[in-house]
Amino acid sequence: MTSVPKPLKYLRKYYPSLKNAYESLKQKEVKIRFAEILSVLALAGAIPTFRDCLNFCITGAVNNPGEWGHEYVRQLETEIVDEWTNAPIKEEHEIRKRLTPLIKSIVSFDVKHNAEIQACDLCLEIDELNFLAEYLDSTNFARVCHYLISCAAYSEDTERRQILEFATEQYLKFNEFTKAILIALQLTNSELIFKCFNACPDSLMRNQLAFILARLQDQPLRIEYQGNDAKDIEAIFSNGHVNTHFQILTRELDILEPKLPEDIYKSWLVSGSRQMEHDSARANLAASFVTGFVHAGFGQDKLMSNTSDCWVYKNKEHGKLSATASLGLIHMWDVDGGLVPIDKYLYTNEDYIKSGALLAIGLVNCGIHNECDPALALLSEYVSSSSQILRIGAILGLGLAYAGSRRKDVTELLSGALVDEQNNMQILSLAAISLGLVNVGSGDSDVSSTILLKLLGLSMEKLVISHSRFLALALGMVYMGTRDAIETPSAALEALPKPYNFASQTMLQICAYAGTGDVLIVQELLRICSEVTEEVTKVKTTSENASILSCCNQRNPQGSSTTLEKNKKTDNQTEDSINLRDIEAPQAIASLGVGVVGLGEGRENSRIFGQIGRYGPTPARRAMPLALALSSLSNADLAVLDVLNKYSHDHDADVALNAIFALGLVGAGTNNARLATMLRQLAAYHAKNPSHLFLVRISQGLVHLGKGTLTLSPLRYASKVLDYTALAGLMVVLVACLDCRNLILSQSHYLMYCLAIAMEPRWLVTVDENLKNLPVSVRIGQSVDVIGKAGNPKSIVGGHVQTTPVLLCAGEKAELVSDQYESLSSVLEGFVILREKV
Repeated sequence: MTSVPKPLKYLRKYYPSLKNAYESLKQKEVKIRFAEILSVLALAGAIPTFRDCLNFCITGAVNNPGEWGHEYVRQLETEIVDEWTNAPIKEEHEIRKRLTPLIKSIVSFDVKHNAEIQACDLCLEIDELNFLAEYLDSTNFARVCHYLISCAAYSEDTERRQILEFATEQYLKFNEFTKAILIALQLTNSELIFKCFNACPDSLMRNQLAFILARLQDQPLRIEYQGNDAKDIEAIFSNGHVNTHFQILTRELDILEPKLPEDIYKSWLVSGSRQMEHDSARANLAASFVTGFVHAGFGQDKLMSNTSDCWVYKNKEHGKLSATASLGLIHMWDVDGGLVPIDKYLYTNEDYIKSGALLAIGLVNCGIHNECDPALALLSEYVSSSSQILRIGAILGLGLAYAGSRRKDVTELLSGALVDEQNNMQILSLAAISLGLVNVGSGDSDVSSTILLKLLGLSMEKLVISHSRFLALALGMVYMGTRDAIETPSAALEALPKPYNFASQTMLQICAYAGTGDVLIVQELLRICSEVTEEVTKVKTTSENASILSCCNQRNPQGSSTTLEKNKKTDNQTEDSINLRDIEAPQAIASLGVGVVGLGEGRENSRIFGQIGRYGPTPARRAMPLALALSSLSNADLAVLDVLNKYSHDHDADVALNAIFALGLVGAGTNNARLATMLRQLAAYHAKNPSHLFLVRISQGLVHLGKGTLTLSPLRYASKVLDYTALAGLMVVLVACLDCRNLILSQSHYLMYCLAIAMEPRWLVTVDENLKNLPVSVRIGQSVDVIGKAGNPKSIVGGHVQTTPVLLCAGEKAELVSDQYESLSSVLEGFVILREKV
């Protein structure tokens, strides 16, 4: 009781009497002073709903409420929020005008007395962040902005944008340009990014901002800068520096020695002896992907670089295409030197190999913008080739090379391929995918109408083909991250026949809300997962009746003519009816969509995935492992690995196949020893099942992606900024896995190369003022949430000191050890410029 103020302790029971005495007073000055005292006593004596504390405070003209202590201020804040939000419309303006001076006084008191969080909460509740602006200075703005940004994640979209825009303005006001541009990237606001870039007076800081923007593949977010240092900025935007620094990193880590696929499989650790795997076309195809994934960006390997024993010819048809294309992964980012070893395959007479070379050219140029533009020059002539096989490599190669660029000339070229009536469904789907990749998140009405018209014009025979779903995905890519901008195309999709209209609308919705964490959208997707449609029931009943009739015929071979007629009718109905997999497609897409919309939420979604896996319908269960992998991309969380390992032994073959591939996505680029052991055991378990074994090998290659230097995660800068282009590349592969047997395990395995768009070194490279490599000591540890904590607590825990360039694991954060240099970036990831302190 010692902490309770004496007035409250002794006068609380007399509050009603004092209130009556106040009403009987007539002297104005005494009444004002008395009102101030009653305002304080109302803390304990008043009924909360009456807001006596606030009313007496205004009547008493309390100019400095902080004199009565923090508890009094907190009570006033609570009642101000109630009064502000519940004011009648007619009196709203007058009430808010009366409260404004008091609010400003309270905000000023909070900011001066280290209670900035209280001031932020008050301004957020009444939706008046501008009250904060005039009380921020160089000592407290970082704390306030940090808290506001964390609150924005839990606000609806309009309020979220207002909060982030306010934080950006404050960062610009106090010359924190990197923090400002990172928030502008969260908003995907090109005008705000341009404002941040132009407001920066320091040329070295502009270079750092250029490095941040160059890391994201969305070309329009980059600035059409016209300053004196425009050439330097353009050189950084081109990402030509990535290959040079990646080679430095590989030499520093001493991982240049190429490996054979068997060195990755290590199957002798399970069998106890080195046994050569049966030389089958599928095993060779898996080896081609593995060598490409493991040596991505390294420039050399032991299969494709061995000219004496041409590996390509150990594959068949489309396998030759994918084997040749692996050269593009091996020489990724090296536009000048990588085209030379690919060039010889362009002069072969075999279309599959030539097409693979075209796809390899696109892979080499992935994420790199060369002034010579070799990809467009080499690939454009094959887009309208007479050979359908050559079109595959050329069209997909253009999509990979110019992903996120929104270039008009490439868009026109691909649009022509999409509307070409000579193209089969496979080529049409690739043209749509490439068109979507080039225009990710643009919301371009011309591009969307081109895709939409083609989709609506497909006959039922073409809609049944598995590739047709990529047109809906391409439409979703165009509107990726645009949220509410999908009303018009979604309404147009109603014209599609059932169930393709609903599946396409669901695909469009999950792309539009990708990474937003929108609770209402997630609930809608879960509702779709849980519902059983009438079409599913009808098809299942028809199939059950057909099986019963067939059993009856076997028992009674001399069946009557009526029975034979019934059998014929049933056969016709089965031919005319839509495939059960197509009817169930919306549920599979919705299940995957939970992971896409909740991207970045981490373990928060694990309970939802657990419910889908245990109690969900079959199509939702099949997509669940892929959605779970999205929540932990390139982050080998043991709990996630154990769940996926369990599903990789599932009785449903499709669930097992997706779980095996999901294991590879979760462990991509981590070199995780436990996961490698799991996959070796799975390889032994599925040794007699070629389809399962193929995906096990692919996953083994992904775990050792770039020999442990690369990541597939589309989340950048402490997982705050989402790279929509990288996510689009992942989505192509994930949607293909929804019908794995007819796509990845059939002839469309080359779609796996779309993962290249999401591949990025998980590094920290420090450079000096001349942009040359500068090795310095950094402390690396797990990031700790310090929002709202008193003082300046450490933001990392369990740190260990290393010398740059270094690799950063998921959830890790780096900070400089020495005070000799200052970092020009607020987040030590990717390329960071260091300036020597004066």
